[in-house]
Amino acid sequence: MSTSAGAAGRAHLARLRGARLLPYAAALVLGLLGLVEAWSDPGFRPMFGSLAVVAAWISIGFLVATTWPAAGAVVVAAFYPLSTVLGAPGPGGTGLIAVLVAVAWAGYAAQPRRSRAALVIVIGLFIAADAVKHGISWDTVFFPAIFVPAWWTGTLVRREQERSRQLTAMAAEIDAQREATAHAAVVEERARIAREVHDSVAHSVSVMTLQIGGLRRQLADVLWDRPVERDVMLGLERLGRQSVEELRAAVGILRDESEDSSVGPASLARAEQLVSDVRAAGLNVSLVVEGELAGLPRGLDVAAYRVVQEALTNVLRHAPAATAIVRVTRGDDELSVLVTDDGRGARPSEGAGSDGPRANRSGRPVGGHGLVGLRERTEMFGGSLAAGPGAHGGFEVAARFPLDRRWS
Repeated sequence: MSTSAGAAGRAHLARLRGARLLPYAAALVLGLLGLVEAWSDPGFRPMFGSLAVVAAWISIGFLVATTWPAAGAVVVAAFYPLSTVLGAPGPGGTGLIAVLVAVAWAGYAAQPRRSRAALVIVIGLFIAADAVKHGISWDTVFFPAIFVPAWWTGTLVRREQERSRQLTAMAAEIDAQREATAHAAVVEERARIAREVHDSVAHSVSVMTLQIGGLRRQLADVLWDRPVERDVMLGLERLGRQSVEELRAAVGILRDESEDSSVGPASLARAEQLVSDVRAAGLNVSLVVEGELAGLPRGLDVAAYRVVQEALTNVLRHAPAATAIVRVTRGDDELSVLVTDDGRGARPSEGAGSDGPRANRSGRPVGGHGLVGLRERTEMFGGSLAAGPGAHGGFEVAARFPLDRRWS
């Protein structure tokens, strides 16, 4: 028990910081004040040596109090018996002030049990020394009357600080519980949405895809010599399967599933695979990654991946003979994605029609639905997206995502 109490006391002292300077200041100020008091009174000068010893004793007591507050208070109070032995007058104003400060410090900095014991010893020392010096008198009541309030003041300050720390800790715990509750509610809602998407939307799209495939097979004879219509139906099947995969990926994000599923959610961790697929389609593309991409917020990670995916798709569509570079950079407070190519793309007349998205000088549409969707997705995470002609020709898509906000 005493070991734990001592450890708690040392921990308390470690939190005092600036307050621990008080005993040092008291040792200096009250020691000097005792010397000045002894020298300034002509009646005390013949006993200046004894009074100097008493003043030094008081200073030593406060130095002890820097580490052991209760013991220091007892040492400071022992100046009165010492002055009695040395034949010096006492206790004097400086001595009483010193004991009041030492007792208050003990009540504040020492463990309660030790500070109470120190208070009793201090009162006992003063009563015993005063009884030897002057006999039993009204001082028997006077000393407890001034020392107890001083000790109580230090104790009250200590209690108020401890109560303040407890309230701060309780507030932090309540905030943590509130955050945990809110997170649990979000997780539950995401799981509900994931179930709805999986059970309703994904199922419906799967059924439509199967029906289109069945219809195509039933009309195989009719579509044999109609390649355009056949390709449309094949494209619808591919689009349906791709949509199902995208929905499953979205469900994986909502459920916070692991990345090692057969169809993992979109992520910059799959950028290398995406680049490989595009390279296999005939585009000379390279990937440069600077910084660690692990640990990115999930939604932001998906948005950055979509920027790369859409930008490379545009290069394939509008500049199939171009060379492209994908550069992903994670800094301390920002994630940037830059996709550049050196292709000329289609001429303006060959680009989007009059009703399509507007084209720039490279013939590349800059206001298409894909880029608009990317811009909206980027801005949702506090970022920005720019698309247009590159500084050295070609086309570039640049996105920036701030990392100083919590995106879950």
